[in-house]
Amino acid sequence: MKTTKAYSAASATAALASATIQRREPTERDVQIEILFCGVCHSDLHTVRNEWSSIMATTYPCVPGHEIVGRVTQVGNKVSRYKTGDLVGVGCLVDSDHSCPSCQANVEQFCPGAVFTYNSPDKHGTAPVTYGGYSESIVVDEGMVLRVPLNLDLAGVAPLLCAGITTWSPMRRWGDIKGKKVGVVGLGGLGHMGVKFAHAFGAKVVVFTTSPGKKEDALRLGADEVIISTNAEEMKQHAGSFSFILDTIAAEHDINAYIGMLGLDGNITLVGAPETPLPVSAFALLSGRKSLSGSLIGGIKETQEMLDFCGAHNITSDVEVIPIQKINEAYERLLKSEVKYRFSIDMASLKD
Repeated sequence: MKTTKAYSAASATAALASATIQRREPTERDVQIEILFCGVCHSDLHTVRNEWSSIMATTYPCVPGHEIVGRVTQVGNKVSRYKTGDLVGVGCLVDSDHSCPSCQANVEQFCPGAVFTYNSPDKHGTAPVTYGGYSESIVVDEGMVLRVPLNLDLAGVAPLLCAGITTWSPMRRWGDIKGKKVGVVGLGGLGHMGVKFAHAFGAKVVVFTTSPGKKEDALRLGADEVIISTNAEEMKQHAGSFSFILDTIAAEHDINAYIGMLGLDGNITLVGAPETPLPVSAFALLSGRKSLSGSLIGGIKETQEMLDFCGAHNITSDVEVIPIQKINEAYERLLKSEVKYRFSIDMASLKD
């Protein structure tokens, strides 16, 4: 065991504060990583404040962070993919059982034995639960480590490990969207990545937003058009014309209004997670053979494919880099949507 600096929350009402945690020595299959940047995800805030207690109660102390970019400092003697000095990433998963049908199908996020990067039972017994990326270092199973393209800004790469793969996965699974009309609902941390990917895939990209002030930024990010969703006339003009819509909204909203935007065999996929169930009109789906689905991050193989694509097309997340000492302020700003579009923590600040 070794100690490392971190920022953790002692309870649902406590601010994140400097702490010392334990990390295991690398096993034969492990990679030890010095963390350089860690993105801030809204899931971090939900978990720290135990807002998902009915689904996954938080165990304290809680060290969040699952958008990790760093440099390999040590590898186990059976590690073959990585060596000391490599630039790598770690997303929402740090282990799985490697043998179940989900793992065999490269969708480890659905493995019954999946170990998430933080607040997940630690099978190594280092601590009651796993500790995430708001820390100096992390030790991860080789199979969950990702290679980072060398040409990309590392601060902007970090959010790709969650926001990036969360939007990439459903678009790729839906099929070739080149030339098709694709909608992105919401222009936040997830939505801005959805726009960038859809544009790179060659789709006609339309952003739905309630904020007229976001129009200019949506066009800058790659949107071809912006619809103000509170404008009934604008919505009516586009009814029944979309092949695919990515819904990134995590708050309660009228899902049926967007189902009505779909054409024949169109699909709307939820990647936002509203706490309150959304009423869905059966007739809205039946008319046009439309479908509603959900998607959760992505497997390791497709996450690496996403990173490689980003390297080839120079795609990163738009970030505001902060020191770890400003994380509590960042959480409050996150609640007010006062960031364009993700925070990325410079973990060198943890040494201060």
